[in-house]
Amino acid sequence: MKELLLSLLDEFRDNLSKIKDSIPRDFVFSRINNKIKVAIGMRRAGKTYMLLQTAYSLIQQGVDLHQILFIDFEDDRILPCDQKTLATMLEDFYSLYPENHNRICYIFLDEIQNVSEWALVVRRFHGTKNVEIFLSGSSAKLLSKDLHTALRGRSIANEIWPYSFNEYLNAVKYLIPTPLFSKRVKDQLLQHLEHYLTHGGFPETTKVDNLTRRTTLQGYVDLVISKDIIERYNIQNIILLKYLVQTLLKNTSCSFSVNKFAKDLKSQGIVGSKNTVHEYLEYLEDAYLVFPIKLYSESIRKMQANVRKVYAVDPGLVNAYIFSRNKNYGHLFENIVYLQLRRTGHKIYYYLTQKERYEVDFLTQTPEGELHLYQVCWDINDLETLDRENRALNIAKQELGIEGSLITPDQFLNIVIPHRNI
Repeated sequence: MKELLLSLLDEFRDNLSKIKDSIPRDFVFSRINNKIKVAIGMRRAGKTYMLLQTAYSLIQQGVDLHQILFIDFEDDRILPCDQKTLATMLEDFYSLYPENHNRICYIFLDEIQNVSEWALVVRRFHGTKNVEIFLSGSSAKLLSKDLHTALRGRSIANEIWPYSFNEYLNAVKYLIPTPLFSKRVKDQLLQHLEHYLTHGGFPETTKVDNLTRRTTLQGYVDLVISKDIIERYNIQNIILLKYLVQTLLKNTSCSFSVNKFAKDLKSQGIVGSKNTVHEYLEYLEDAYLVFPIKLYSESIRKMQANVRKVYAVDPGLVNAYIFSRNKNYGHLFENIVYLQLRRTGHKIYYYLTQKERYEVDFLTQTPEGELHLYQVCWDINDLETLDRENRALNIAKQELGIEGSLITPDQFLNIVIPHRNI
């Protein structure tokens, strides 16, 4: 095991050299002391990169390489891996570098969900060693279950997303001129925003041709389906699962009714119950592929009974499954506004006005507990649509007594690009 560990450490150091010239992410792990830091998110969104970027930052601060252990638990040389193997690898790390017993060490365990009973080992090392531990995983449910039981409040979760729009601009090497936006810069940014809506923000696909992007993104979805859902939950009804995924991605930012979908299954000759659809929808959310949001209501029964609205983890995935020249920028734009709200820690619902049943896209609660309404409008030149969106927003503001904002492309750029005015 020590020989394999030395090989892994050598490969880790080689990977660190690649970080120097790569695109930095707008992310840092929580600064809370004495907590295990956990990165969760969809596969290929950049969790491994974030661990490497954090390790590289430590070295830049003067940490000795021998104080850092990085293990990728999707490496076939390690798998299958259990609690005993994990414990042996961590103990061997200290045996290789005995001086580490007397100084702080930094342990990075990538895709930890592939190790059975991992939490018991992590908890022991966290409690007995002078160590900072960083974990990543692709299943929110698996990690949350373990974090709230075996780790017992010793961890803090950090969500990793595909590139934000700011990160996308860095990836395509667009530098925003200063000090202020001109009409030229604004037009360029709006063009990049359209590209972002169609290309998405997965790091590997920002600079490839359209065919390669579509194929790669479809491959990501297939990987999530096979590894994070079919294998993990021993799914038998694969036809239903894949049809559900395609339906959700093709209808992002739209309402989704399990009852209607069940009827559609019957008309398509696909076997599947409503309970099965509910289960699969939960699995897809756990894997960070799609996110259903509930209607906001003071009645829990109404929240559960009403249809959900569904959003994708990235607009590029949506376009990978839509075979049409006409892009629905309104739905794609609403999707990235949802993602921006998630990035900033909001709890998100949608709202229907009481009498007219007009829809407001988002009613959110900030981490500080403040409520706010958001209505999203892509084309402000369509006066009829603009009037309809404002009407719903204003009625909702009156009913709830809270503030609301209309988010247009200009407003979005003002919000996500700091210290600028368009």
